[in-house]
Amino acid sequence: MPVAERVLLCSGTMWLLLQSLLLLASCLRSAAAFPKGCYPSEEEGLKTFRCSNAQLTEVPRDIPNDTNKLYLDSNRIPFLPRDAFRDLPLLLELDLSHNAIASVESGAFRGLAEHLHSLDLSSNRLVSVSKDAFSNLKAKVNLSNNPWLCDCRLQELIRTVDLAAGSSGGIVCDSSTQEEHIGKAFLQVIADTDFCNVYKKTTDIAMLVTMFGWFAMVISYLVYYVRQNQEDARRHLEYLKSLPSKQRRSEESSTISTVV
Repeated sequence: MPVAERVLLCSGTMWLLLQSLLLLASCLRSAAAFPKGCYPSEEEGLKTFRCSNAQLTEVPRDIPNDTNKLYLDSNRIPFLPRDAFRDLPLLLELDLSHNAIASVESGAFRGLAEHLHSLDLSSNRLVSVSKDAFSNLKAKVNLSNNPWLCDCRLQELIRTVDLAAGSSGGIVCDSSTQEEHIGKAFLQVIADTDFCNVYKKTTDIAMLVTMFGWFAMVISYLVYYVRQNQEDARRHLEYLKSLPSKQRRSEESSTISTVV
């Protein structure tokens, strides 16, 4: 084989080897950037990122921004901060089930309203969440198997979100202002009880009691003030009567002059 051909062959081989090494290094670098137990894949043509059972205590940061399905289930995440998923504009499904989530900040799902169609928050530690946390979210939401406090706040939340099919029966009152509601499905309870109406009545009564208290204080002060003035006037008249005639007239004149 001519020398020139050998050189070209060796150069081509070296070039292919170099490209392979660069590709391998890129893959290793990308894998190292992901938290332990997390890996990307492709399922049914959708880009998926799985972090199930990865012992996570927070939402990982280096999630590919073209992810369509994100699995963060079965971890130890305690809360969802504001803008937790803001860099995932193409996310369609988000699984946060079986964590320790007890708090969801307002704006936690900001940026997901356009595409997200499935959100699983089942089997967490949610007791009470503001409806603002799910503002503008169109996804089907699973809120079952959480220790919910059945009150007006939960009632407003349920009216705001679109519950996933078959999940409503799993939203059970773990605590309530009325003991007879504990252990019952929330949708069953609100069929007979309007928590927000009860809360409004309680608030109105409290306001009336407060207003009555202030009114009673003002009336009491006015009565005291009038009586005190009457008593002072009576004492002054008695004092004037006790004086000799000339001195009394002088005192009266002095009083009139002072008043004028």
